[in-house]
Amino acid sequence: ARVIFLTDIAGVLDKKMQLLKSLSVDDIKALIEDETITGGMIPKVTYATDAIQLGVGGAFITDGRVPHALLNEVLAGGEDSMGTGEGGTVVTL
Repeated sequence: ARVIFLTDIAGVLDKKMQLLKSLSVDDIKALIEDETITGGMIPKVTYATDAIQLGVGGAFITDGRVPHALLNEVLAGGEDSMGTGEGGTVVTL
């Protein structure tokens, strides 16, 4: 199982506004502390990390403005049926 969060940007961005394609729970903590992750993204990454720590297999944060973003990720399959992670940020332990 996995949880998918839709937002109005591509996913989690670094300070240069570049997409971070994969983050661990520890990475997210550090990025919040150094204020790379701010504002409305904090609840999304917090919920994603909570879900991962509670046993959800994966979390994905992506741009809900992209046509069929959710459908594409759900139907993509990928390794272990966890989707491709393309066009967003995958959160892992």
